[in-house]
Amino acid sequence: MSQPTGLASARSSLRARTRRHLYSLFSSLGSLLEHRLGTLMTVLVLGVAMALPLALHLAVLNLNALDLDKQRMGSLSVFLSPGIGEPEVIDLIQRIEVARGARVETISPEQGMEEFKAASGFQDAMELFDENPLPWVLQVTPADDGGSEPDESAERMVSWLREQPGVDRVQADYKWMERLEGLVGLGEALVRVLAFVLALTVILVIANTIRLDVANRSGEIQVLHLVGAPDGFIRQPFLYAGFWYGVLGALLALLLLSLVLFYLHGPMERLLDAYGNVMRPRGLGLREVAGVLLCGGLLGLVGSWLAVRGHLRGLRLEKMPVRG
Repeated sequence: MSQPTGLASARSSLRARTRRHLYSLFSSLGSLLEHRLGTLMTVLVLGVAMALPLALHLAVLNLNALDLDKQRMGSLSVFLSPGIGEPEVIDLIQRIEVARGARVETISPEQGMEEFKAASGFQDAMELFDENPLPWVLQVTPADDGGSEPDESAERMVSWLREQPGVDRVQADYKWMERLEGLVGLGEALVRVLAFVLALTVILVIANTIRLDVANRSGEIQVLHLVGAPDGFIRQPFLYAGFWYGVLGALLALLLLSLVLFYLHGPMERLLDAYGNVMRPRGLGLREVAGVLLCGGLLGLVGSWLAVRGHLRGLRLEKMPVRG
């Protein structure tokens, strides 16, 4: 009979602890809601601090997920000398296609002028020119050299094109991809540094807020300590308060991030379309949202634990007998 009795006692103790934890969890939330202004100010600071690394992290994710047309990005813009005629242009195109096996698209001065007018809105100003100042432009896409990278094919093509008569300047578009990769690497490093610094900021803000709360309730804590309440019991409501601060700050950060994404969605799509990308801007998934909330709660627990730990240590020092 002793084993069933012991099992029932353990279950009863577990239920009592669970009820006590649930009561502390929700009563601490209710206490925060009672002091709405102070809670709101703290949560705003936490939300902004958490939103900054989240926004940068999301920007890096979108840059990493870019599905750019690498063949197009490996193309070359060949600007021909002013005054060159259409027969010379056709002859150069044939040499490029035969000798290098590349694909060539032409932009005549007239086409370039129309595109410039449409993009700049300077239609009236362009009418002041007696002659079209724009040159012929060739978009040259190097042939695939058996799996070599687009920039390798482009480097060889650039050297060859610069030696051709009638070529004024060659612009390598693949350099844009190299700069993008460098920016992504820099962004990833900045995300890690910023996340670490702002995580410390969140912990310190919550620790200071809980420390003030502990100071306001120091009399109540001393009474509990005198009647023999364990440290875990005293610490519990403050830990949950810190947890709620972290979760609410994370929720606000996610809300701010959603508003920013909504505002920038249209411009981002137009920018990606201009570079031949078929991906749509993405936000955070459900797992990532859950991870943000969990991290916010953990940071809150760490901050509140540090604040309460210092106060309880002070109480223990006060109770130590003084030896004369």
